[in-house]
Amino acid sequence: MILTNDTLVAVTDGEKLRLFRNKGHEPRIDLAEMPEPGLHLANTGSGGRHRSSTANPDDARLREDDFAAAVAAHLNREALTEAFEHVVVIADPRTLGELRKHFQAPLRAKLVGEIAKDLAKHSAQAIGDTLTTA
Repeated sequence: MILTNDTLVAVTDGEKLRLFRNKGHEPRIDLAEMPEPGLHLANTGSGGRHRSSTANPDDARLREDDFAAAVAAHLNREALTEAFEHVVVIADPRTLGELRKHFQAPLRAKLVGEIAKDLAKHSAQAIGDTLTTA
């Protein structure tokens, strides 16, 4: 994948959000990590439809869905304020599915790529390598 300079890369896993800016010039990718934003969890994820059971013995799914909704809300707000022109979202498949439910039109218009992979705990170099090969 070729990213333009200053493209935002959002990497999440349902518990943590890491934001990067591409400081490299095409075709080079050089990710600079940004400070972690403060997210407001408001119980807006679709996890409220899930019940605890032996397959899901705790509220982890609900927390992950709420976190994904908070990430999407943050990205939606940033898209409206023109904080970025292009964005790539990287998340594990389940979280990516939840994120997509909450993406609004202004964010979708700026979305240049999605990668269904859990890279939230990986280095910026590993994330950059994944983007290069995608």
